[in-house]
Amino acid sequence: MVDAARARKLADRIQQIVAEMLERRIKDPRLGFVTVTDTRITADLREATVFYTVFGSEAERADSAAALESAKGIIRSEVGRQTGVRFTPTLTFKHDPLPDSARQMDELFAAAKERDEEVAKRAQGASYAGEADPYKKPELDEEEDEPSDRAGYSAT
Repeated sequence: MVDAARARKLADRIQQIVAEMLERRIKDPRLGFVTVTDTRITADLREATVFYTVFGSEAERADSAAALESAKGIIRSEVGRQTGVRFTPTLTFKHDPLPDSARQMDELFAAAKERDEEVAKRAQGASYAGEADPYKKPELDEEEDEPSDRAGYSAT
């Protein structure tokens, strides 16, 4: 197997090459606004998975996936030419759900913040049902000003 640092460098280089290819050389009209987010490569450097996101609707995402599949051969040959490795890894394109998950988490955080603000507004005019401090504190001895237990013994 290969050194992990070398595999990471190759994965980073593949990510750069694929991003440049999508920006400059691939002219498929089905290809939407695609961003390459990550690339992972197996330990034997035979298979590379390229993660991408597409800005747009579900139909644009499907069109971009089809465009990437059709351009896979051209991209792979360019990866092989620019990296100079003995065996050019096969490329697999996968949609990265991370931005969608992050957007959903942001929406959940915003909803929770609104509910917290609503609770804070309700609590402004509220008063305690019992005492303000419901926790029991040890009684102070009048002579020593130290806490003592209920049996009358000093805490020290």
